[in-house]
Amino acid sequence: MSLRRRASSVVTSRSVPELLVPGVLGGLLVVFVAVPFVTFLSRTGSVPLAGTLAQPATQTAIRNSVLTAPVSTAIATLFGVPLAYVLARGSFRGKRVVEALVVLPLIVPPVVGGAMLLTAVGRFTPIGMFAVRLGIPLTDSLVGVILAQTFVAAPFVVITARAGFGAIDERLEQVSRSLGYGPVATFWNVSLPLARGSILAGVVLTFARAIGEFGATLMVAYNPRTMPTRLWVDFISGGIDAIVPVAVTLLGIALLVVAAIQRVATAPTVIDQ
Repeated sequence: MSLRRRASSVVTSRSVPELLVPGVLGGLLVVFVAVPFVTFLSRTGSVPLAGTLAQPATQTAIRNSVLTAPVSTAIATLFGVPLAYVLARGSFRGKRVVEALVVLPLIVPPVVGGAMLLTAVGRFTPIGMFAVRLGIPLTDSLVGVILAQTFVAAPFVVITARAGFGAIDERLEQVSRSLGYGPVATFWNVSLPLARGSILAGVVLTFARAIGEFGATLMVAYNPRTMPTRLWVDFISGGIDAIVPVAVTLLGIALLVVAAIQRVATAPTVIDQ
């Protein structure tokens, strides 16, 4: 037996008993997560998926979600990535407060977040009344859906992008500045490409959170319906079988999100290339 094979057999013989206990514990969690998926998907055979998805109300809910989630993601990315860079590189008074504000929407229950949004942009608030006069109601509208989605989903892109920027060697940015590039050019040509993987992962997570948002959307914009609010209405009126078609649609989107995250995680960085 060659030295390489002996080393491999030794590692294998050691890893099996060492991983047995954590493997069993982790396997129990996998089973716990998998069983609801299997039992839920087993109901699809007895439910008219195509007929339900063809209903105008269902198609409207799907269209609203598909329209609003990308807009919310784009807004969160446009403002969140620069904020992430400032938090990763800057040191200023009040930084901890800003960091706490970024994280809070992840901790606050979405329904509470929706109530907070209503106190700020509700129909009878100064901002809400001004928007209504302009013909852009901020509640019970697609704009309200976007506001709710952005509020709860934006932290994902900020947190992940900040981690990406924080992992970059600052000396690379200093070299760029020494070559005559300004702060904006350095950010665009050095920092942004190097943090690309983390930013893309944050964008995908933000989209997933936005398209599945329910609690804050329920408070701010119960109408027009999105897929999550449609699920709730269908469940109240018809039980679990009534929500299977829309839930399967959301599940399909979730699987695409998982695939995108895995692809981003394994994509080579600029330095690797």
